[in-house]
Amino acid sequence: QVQPVESGRGSVQTGGSLRLSCVASGYTSCSYDMSWYRQAPGKEREEIATIYTGDGSTYYADSVKGRFTVSQDNAKNTMYLQMNNLKPEDTAMYYCKRGRSWSSPGCPPFAYWGQGTQVTVSS
Repeated sequence: QVQPVESGRGSVQTGGSLRLSCVASGYTSCSYDMSWYRQAPGKEREEIATIYTGDGSTYYADSVKGRFTVSQDNAKNTMYLQMNNLKPEDTAMYYCKRGRSWSSPGCPPFAYWGQGTQVTVSS
């Protein structure tokens, strides 16, 4: 299962919560990072959260900082995105990405994208 698979789509009201999951169990000897992206209709896909496996640090876009939390269960090869205090602006297709942007011997950059899961927040 090299290609990530997202789950947890749903429709919630403003202020509600939702948790997304991403499973990517395919083995690779090359290290990689796990990221969440989202894309609203008519807008470009944006990175909203990332776990950097090198040092365990995380990244959050300003638009979700303080409301979303990314976590990872290494044993299950699963990444989670806990979304709290959802807003209508959060309505988008959410995508999981498994990949690396850096090159090392025998390990070139790569990216595997999930199919996306829809999140709708009503006002």
